[in-house]
Amino acid sequence: MNTYIEAFSNAFTGTVNWTWKSILLEVPWYTNYFWGLVVISIAVWVLEIVYPWRKEQAVFRKGFWIDAVYMFFNFFVFTIIISGVYAVLEQLFSSLGITMKSIALINLKALPVWGQLLIFFLISDFVQWFTHVLLHRFNFLWRFHKVHHSVKEMGFAAHLRYHWMENVFYKPLKIFAVMLLGGFEPDQAFIVHFAAITIGHLNHANIKLTYGPLKYIFNNPVMHLYHHAYTLPKERHYGVNFGISLSLWDYIFKTNYVPEASGKLTLGYSDDTKMPKNFFAQLFYGFRRND
Repeated sequence: MNTYIEAFSNAFTGTVNWTWKSILLEVPWYTNYFWGLVVISIAVWVLEIVYPWRKEQAVFRKGFWIDAVYMFFNFFVFTIIISGVYAVLEQLFSSLGITMKSIALINLKALPVWGQLLIFFLISDFVQWFTHVLLHRFNFLWRFHKVHHSVKEMGFAAHLRYHWMENVFYKPLKIFAVMLLGGFEPDQAFIVHFAAITIGHLNHANIKLTYGPLKYIFNNPVMHLYHHAYTLPKERHYGVNFGISLSLWDYIFKTNYVPEASGKLTLGYSDDTKMPKNFFAQLFYGFRRND
């Protein structure tokens, strides 16, 4: 028992210290996700202000402030809270002989850096795409995912408006993906993480981007807006355009849907009026069958 308590304590305090050092600029810039998130958010917000797609939408759009709270809560506060739990689980699996390298299928270290990053990016993104599909397909998961779809006006910060339970669903599968890749992230994985934050922010931003022919590879604001559409074709009632960073998976598995690009869509879902407006009330949303 002492081993698990120590693992929890070390992970929790370590994450707190790392976050605090990040705020104080005492960690290398390329691993400083606190200020990295701030800089990327400001940059994309400026683009929204200068080149707005929906010009009638206010700079401080509906839901802007609650989305800002979600950004820092999900990216840092919840990460600190849950870090100890993951450390305990890692200790438990290790005692059963299951380690980060025990089920490795690919030895990333044998590849050049660009190959490591590409495979890490592709597999991580596919795992997130697959998890996203599950969030829409199963009602138990959808109840929590409704928080993300409760946004009524799209903007960059909506990217990180999601229920904390989604971290619980995503993280184990992402860890499993890392285990398949030899049990470690490439040394330059910060490139993938910052790219994912940037693409995610842009996907939710009030900016009209399609990337031309690259739209079949990278997710984009026009495509992702339809993921949040209130009205979808009857045969697509579970949802469309599940891509996180890449649209590639949607085109491969035929879940793509972009009928037009005016940006004039009603967002949400059929019973979104039940969603509490208060951030703290939303933290407990989804645990009841009628949510």
